[in-house]
Amino acid sequence: MPTGTLYLIPVPLADDAAVRSNTPYLVQTINQINEYIVENEKTARKFLKQAGLTIPQSELIIHDYGKHNRDTDLKEFLSGLLAGKDAGLMSEAGCPGVADPGANIVAEAHRRGIKVVPLVGPSSILLALMASGFNGQSFTFHGYLPIDKVQRSKRIKEIELQAERFNQTQLFIETPFRNNQLLEEVIKSCKASSRLCIACNVTAADEFIATKTVGQWKNQLPDLHKKPAIFLLYKP
Repeated sequence: MPTGTLYLIPVPLADDAAVRSNTPYLVQTINQINEYIVENEKTARKFLKQAGLTIPQSELIIHDYGKHNRDTDLKEFLSGLLAGKDAGLMSEAGCPGVADPGANIVAEAHRRGIKVVPLVGPSSILLALMASGFNGQSFTFHGYLPIDKVQRSKRIKEIELQAERFNQTQLFIETPFRNNQLLEEVIKSCKASSRLCIACNVTAADEFIATKTVGQWKNQLPDLHKKPAIFLLYKP
């Protein structure tokens, strides 16, 4: 039996960014399928409604791939696809599979010969890189840095060295409620001449993106507490 197609459906990065984020093809796609694998069922249903879903929500099949369900056999999430039905994969925000546990679902789909189709949509990583003014030909995304202060400081210095040695943009993130502590550690650990871009609340109405030297940032640090942010470090 032919398998279905797994559509990777990007979700807006901010509550007020749906109009700027959703494409006509995305709206068309969500109205052609009724089965989804999601990180959070409540927010997924909210997104589908805002995106223009016309299928009654009561007819949807939602597989919860939240952190408490990831030990389940992945075949259970792909049951509809293996039976020939198309399905959508969504993360909490942004592009599924990028800095997102949904990558495991995509990998399993490939192993089982299921067609995977990524839809165009917002990625905070690429949007931040685009707006930074840094090297877009060579870059590395490190994800989350260590929580331990000593290890975090060591890692930041390693990243700065990598930026200088390879002329490479370095990107990293932190849980929003620890953003200010991370920023302070970057300012403390890096050379004053290194360039730091802070991209906060990307695509939201209060979006903040600015690039300065570490020395310039020392004079006026923004308050990033509980605000989604990406940090980019570059040493030209």
